[in-house]
Amino acid sequence: MPDLFDQAAESFANEEAPLAARMRPRTLDEFIGQEDIVGPGRLLRRAVEADRLFSSVLLWGPPGTGKTTLARIIANRTRSHFETLNAVMAGIADIRRVVADARERRKLYRQRTILLVDEIHRFNKSQQDALLPHVEDGTLTLIGATTENPYFEVNQALISRSRLFQLRPLNETHVAALMRRALADAERGYGRRSVRADDDALAHIAHIAGGDARNALNALELAVESTPVDAQGIVHIDLAAAQDSIQKRAVLYDKEGDAHYDTISAFIKSVRGSDPDAALYWLAKMLYAGEDPRFVIRRLLILAGEDVGMADPQGLVIVSAAAQAFEWMGMPEGMYPIVTATLYLATAPKSNSAGSYFRARAQIEREGAGEVPDHLKDANRDAKGLGHGAGYAYPHDFDGHWAPQNYLPKEIAGMSFYAPTREGYEGEVQQRLERWRDAQRRALGVAGREGPQLTQAEIERMKRER
Repeated sequence: MPDLFDQAAESFANEEAPLAARMRPRTLDEFIGQEDIVGPGRLLRRAVEADRLFSSVLLWGPPGTGKTTLARIIANRTRSHFETLNAVMAGIADIRRVVADARERRKLYRQRTILLVDEIHRFNKSQQDALLPHVEDGTLTLIGATTENPYFEVNQALISRSRLFQLRPLNETHVAALMRRALADAERGYGRRSVRADDDALAHIAHIAGGDARNALNALELAVESTPVDAQGIVHIDLAAAQDSIQKRAVLYDKEGDAHYDTISAFIKSVRGSDPDAALYWLAKMLYAGEDPRFVIRRLLILAGEDVGMADPQGLVIVSAAAQAFEWMGMPEGMYPIVTATLYLATAPKSNSAGSYFRARAQIEREGAGEVPDHLKDANRDAKGLGHGAGYAYPHDFDGHWAPQNYLPKEIAGMSFYAPTREGYEGEVQQRLERWRDAQRRALGVAGREGPQLTQAEIERMKRER
């Protein structure tokens, strides 16, 4: 009798499950999309169909692309014992239990164990380390599903022992096909009910779902369940009903995850690349998804110094004013100064000459810091005893408020670090500086030479080291 009750409870649960759960594909033939991974003849498909999944697998992709579904298809095909853990709820004790059971199963029945860890990026380092030796010795075959980049969120040791498969967002044709299947399926979908969905209604849901099959099926279910039958007893899903059922696209944007860093990277590169339209698009995505506007302003301040710089020094002034204005205004009106600053920087002339700082720093790293020349030293304390400050030429006493004297340690006199561009305001600076440098070198009798040339990797290293 308990078995009958259990079966009845399971049947009821299946009937009451959301449409997206009921329509989850059960075989690879039902699986739509990801042809480059599970299409005919592909490695993973061959391994699943032959039940020869011996190496661990990491499935990486955004929500609704089929990671968990693919894992469950593997579970249905394999003769191995299949276990599931959700990393949000599981801990070290659960891992130990699974490992102990797997060892016993292997010893008594020579049966392998496949462990699905959903949201594996939620496991901390110690939890991932607890899995490693058992994956390594074959006690467990791991299937890890994650929405985050495993190269950042999963231990390198686990990655090196796994095959990584990246799942892409489904295209609109795939999503529409899944919805039509749900409408026609009499067992799990709406095939037994009189439901008619217009093509433009399904196309709208597929477009707004953004490649997320679960989101699309949830919207379809809401539309069907909330739309009254018409005079002919038909549930008619038109464009208006579809729009009501999926009013706002859910933007994938975890503030600690890949989407956050990828989107701000796209924003920075769009401003740097002088594309105001793309910059506005990525700005809108961030603010729409709930990004902290101060984070965006901070990036704009960096851009103003790093990528616009001396080509238009007003850029830094504009962004600083926008930052102050935002503090007075807040959102949503505070959006306007942020947008203004974004457009100003995106359309401004560009110069990265502020990076000349790193050339000066590299000179100090390689040869040490030189001594300050006597004529530049502070004369207020020991000018009389040591002669500090003697011979200093006060620039404002000369025509043009400039005097040709050395301002560097004598060992590197004549060396230049700053390389002005010809862009915008900096073009004027370039002409002035060229005249000054030539006159200075002639007066000092030194040859001009450039400071260290740096690779981008060296510059990035110095940035990290502050």
